[in-house]
Amino acid sequence: MSIQYEVEPLADSYGVADSFPKDFGYGEEEADIEDSPTPSDSKPRILLMGLRRSGKSSIQKVVFHKMSPNETLFLESTNKIYKDDISSSSFVNFQIWDFPGQVDFFDPTFDYEMIFRGTGALIFVIDAQDDYVEALGRLHLTVSRAYRVNPEINFEVFIHKVDGLSDDHKIETQRDIHQRANDDLADASLEKLHLSFYLTSIYDHSIFEAFSKVVQKLIPQLPTLENLLNIFISNSGIEKAFLFDVVSKIYIATDSSPVDMQSYELCCDMIDVVIDVSCIYGLKEDGSGSAYDKESMAIIKLNNTTVLYLKEVTKFLALVCILREESFERKGLIDYNFHCFRKAIHEVFEVGVSTPWTGSQVAGTPCTKAVTLNGTPRSTV
Repeated sequence: MSIQYEVEPLADSYGVADSFPKDFGYGEEEADIEDSPTPSDSKPRILLMGLRRSGKSSIQKVVFHKMSPNETLFLESTNKIYKDDISSSSFVNFQIWDFPGQVDFFDPTFDYEMIFRGTGALIFVIDAQDDYVEALGRLHLTVSRAYRVNPEINFEVFIHKVDGLSDDHKIETQRDIHQRANDDLADASLEKLHLSFYLTSIYDHSIFEAFSKVVQKLIPQLPTLENLLNIFISNSGIEKAFLFDVVSKIYIATDSSPVDMQSYELCCDMIDVVIDVSCIYGLKEDGSGSAYDKESMAIIKLNNTTVLYLKEVTKFLALVCILREESFERKGLIDYNFHCFRKAIHEVFEVGVSTPWTGSQVAGTPCTKAVTLNGTPRSTV
């Protein structure tokens, strides 16, 4: 598919001088946290669990540290618990705890209640190319113990490494794991415990899509963001819009229309193109500047009359829109509506900063001002 793109030069920096280098991630990991918790441990956390060599550390490195999937082949097996402090926006602050497969976190000397009590989501990774009978046993033991400590946890199952399976085998594997896992829960009288299943691979965008769904469940303002996006696209002639975390390419919100995987992949690729081109042509002569800042904007026109439009929302987030060329002729209206949308998002952020996160917090209330997107007052969101 031929692509024509226009990218505006980028201006003053947020302190980033390359296209997703090591320092354009989420900071360094902190290892060996089996001792007393630190003050930052009060943040909601996502636990990565599973058997050895199931791909937990590879997922973390690819999604949050921009490691090439091929490089993960040389990762050593995790032998300690690693903590990543993730700050993908001013109100989405969480930690990733990567557990080694051989650690018995139910050992009497291990304070699993402290771990599960502050957990927002538990991701259990199952290697779809391996015999998963043992993994299903560990999954049941893990989620049943965690549920008794904290029933508010979101339980997510990544059926991983599916890139080596045929489409029919993928469906059959997911059906079998889903059936067995839920049968085990029913036998233990844990029917209220809900498991969400995702087919994932680090060699395509499925892992980013799955992590997007996990993270969205941890955002109490999600209905407000979706409502703002719905108002924006309905008044701008836009077919689909994503609110992306630029570093990880996780989308923290989208409008209410169904997500097409191909559209999501196009938007992810656009972010990569914008950052890479900006690093070549958008930096100053001395190499200073930023690959992404408040002036970031890009237009990519595909050969099927589709236009991709990216605009900076905050220093962490970008809005990526998909629309037709005839709709893009009203660019002035779209830009005005975006200005109103961006202002509303910043108001949500301000409330998000002042509102402490709780696992049971009800969303949809942080922004109560009327939003005007095309000159006509809209209902409050």
